[in-house]
Amino acid sequence: MVVAVQLDVKGLRRWLDDAEGGVGELSASLIAGGRSNPTYEVTDGERSWVLRRPPYGHILPSAHDMGREHRVLSALQDTGVPVPRVVGLCRDESVIGASFYVMDKLEGVTLRTHTDTARLTHTQRGQLADTMVDILVRLHEVDPAAVGLADWGRPDGYLQRQLKRWRGQWEASMTQPRPEVEQLLHRLAATLPDSRHPGIVHGDFKVDNMMVDREDPARIVGVLDWEMSTLGDTLTDLGILCSFWDQEGEFHNPITAGATALPGFPARAQVVERYAAARGFEVSDLDWYMVFADLKIAIILEGIHARHLQGHTSGADFEGVGAMVGPLLERALDLASASTIPGLRA
Repeated sequence: MVVAVQLDVKGLRRWLDDAEGGVGELSASLIAGGRSNPTYEVTDGERSWVLRRPPYGHILPSAHDMGREHRVLSALQDTGVPVPRVVGLCRDESVIGASFYVMDKLEGVTLRTHTDTARLTHTQRGQLADTMVDILVRLHEVDPAAVGLADWGRPDGYLQRQLKRWRGQWEASMTQPRPEVEQLLHRLAATLPDSRHPGIVHGDFKVDNMMVDREDPARIVGVLDWEMSTLGDTLTDLGILCSFWDQEGEFHNPITAGATALPGFPARAQVVERYAAARGFEVSDLDWYMVFADLKIAIILEGIHARHLQGHTSGADFEGVGAMVGPLLERALDLASASTIPGLRA
């Protein structure tokens, strides 16, 4: 069964008119990209918004909470972390058939592929990379209590809970046995680093979750896709960024597929160096965070693949998701086996 991707624009118009006022007849289209939460552009011909809702069909426990995205975006409005203005959150599933939130549509473009980033100049690529790192640092140095997020999560024990959570997610969505997952979970559990840098974690910080200015692609106008945000160990975001930071001559993360493997983008080590210098501390145990990032991404992809097999995905680009899982797990095992952390090598 193919899932219908049309929104109930009549129900949405009534809700949006209450929130914004003077809303005309709406039309909606599914935005390309974003294999997790379906994202729609909605317009009445004069104004445009973006709507996010949970996936269709099977949803992993604790995932895809629209209220969490809405809350963190609202909290970050005046922090210097660029995020879109949030219009409102609707938990009444009778409006469109699911909970959702609506935000302003930003004017900009998303660089999703190697082809997209190839259009940038050498200088623009370097400037974009620097801006991404600077924004990540800015996010991690936001005081959660000062923006109303003191109860956003529990930094203590965050890494242990993450391993437990992603084990559960794997067990809930596994489409075929993969012993590599158990091996990686075991090695990661045996080598948990001390979490010394708590803060707001984005959870999926990568180049195609940035909206950049059309005229100046080195300027980021919005950081998107906050569905996995919480309070935790901020170095997990650096691990994710490194997992997605493709380099020439190396295996490319199958999602970004070489988006940063072009002249002008700094090497991964330089990205880490800039981040560490800005935060004023040494980044240690990065192998652990990168192995965990690859494992987490592989499990997320397995969940998307499971929904696709059940006919619960919408949009294009889902056929090859299942094939991405194995290579990521292999890279994670290779990195773990070559690590300077003894228990991670075992």
